[in-house]
Amino acid sequence: MTLSPIARFVNWGIRGISHLICKVDSSQLSKIPKRGPLILVMNHVNFLDAPIISVHVLPKPLTALVKIETWRSPILGPLFTMWEAIPIRRGEADLAAFQAAQDALRNGKMVAVAPEGTRSGDGILRKGLPGIVLLALRSGAPMLPLVYYGHENYKEDFKHLRRAPFNIAVGEPFRLKNVHGVLGKDLREKVTDEIMYQLATLLPEKYRGCFADMSKATKEYISFDVKLESDYCKKQVSIAPSPLD
Repeated sequence: MTLSPIARFVNWGIRGISHLICKVDSSQLSKIPKRGPLILVMNHVNFLDAPIISVHVLPKPLTALVKIETWRSPILGPLFTMWEAIPIRRGEADLAAFQAAQDALRNGKMVAVAPEGTRSGDGILRKGLPGIVLLALRSGAPMLPLVYYGHENYKEDFKHLRRAPFNIAVGEPFRLKNVHGVLGKDLREKVTDEIMYQLATLLPEKYRGCFADMSKATKEYISFDVKLESDYCKKQVSIAPSPLD
């Protein structure tokens, strides 16, 4: 991703501020390849997540699905525009956002997706929404789980002049196996849970929430036979005729 001088300056500033607020352990970000296509599957704790990850991953070609309400902010809106984020309307089938994400993957970008759909606030993992399953199957792109934790009490830490820990863990890449026929609601939820367990595996036990029972972490629809930055299946998988079916 080619960054303008202004973008580089802004990213440098945000990176500096983030290190004043948090003690960022970014060592595992070296596992992220130089380019996509790749879906980065993430948890979502609070508003610090996206800026910190963005400025530490750039200039790798990263974009993200971000709630459209973000563009109402006179500060965050321009920032996410600069980072080429994809606005998405939550609570509905936003086909335009879905297509933009597929196009980004097709053009060799990495797309960050938080299946929880909203901030947890406390860092405890919530149920995931199934939209990520459709994106992964239709694009054929591999997935890479990435989590962060420890900064959920950053306000309290800041009051006591402490930097909140911002721990980052990156897992192993995987790809969803082809699902034949109609991808019904129950099956979408099952595949989504398998993806969420890949996030839970990277988190300390106290953050795993409804995915704490690792004996339920099935891998029926997940394949770890993936080489990043290799072949990319651009052919769409034949699944349900509508994202809402």
